[in-house]
Amino acid sequence: MLIANYGLFWKRKKVFWGRQGVSGKLLGTLATNLKDGQVDFREQQGIYVLYDDNFRMVYAGQTGAKDNQRLFIRLKQHERDALADRWTRFSWFGIRSVNKDGTLRAEKSTAHPAISGVLDHIEAILIAAAEPPHNRQGGRFGEKVEQYLQFSDPETPDNDEMLSQLWEHFRLGRSNAGE
Repeated sequence: MLIANYGLFWKRKKVFWGRQGVSGKLLGTLATNLKDGQVDFREQQGIYVLYDDNFRMVYAGQTGAKDNQRLFIRLKQHERDALADRWTRFSWFGIRSVNKDGTLRAEKSTAHPAISGVLDHIEAILIAAAEPPHNRQGGRFGEKVEQYLQFSDPETPDNDEMLSQLWEHFRLGRSNAGE
């Protein structure tokens, strides 16, 4: 197997990027069993894709191979680089599987998967990431590859709720000022 798990179209604003003295997290939950708990994919290795508001692909990259930077670090770099204002969602395709305790397994060994499996996974990554309209059958990851849905970290502020509170504060402040 080349790909062990993946997450599609996760929202940038739902990621807890960390703060002074507290590391950020990249939490997901297994799509087939939402009660399984959360997995932190910050140390995942693989391929990732950044998208704009219209789900248009704006960047594709890899993580954990050449420079040893993992998924979270690469995404956090894009929070501050020339792409910072261009992406709102991301997808990732990871090579490290998840242990029963919810941690990522050690890095893959040097064993090489069969070429047919590699090609199926490359095709599946491209279809999942780009969603071409004429690929109706979808990609062939296989039964062992697990999809994870994004988990909203409780430490991540809900921007909609925050805006509502600010608006209410502003509205009440203005009405009190007129009295």
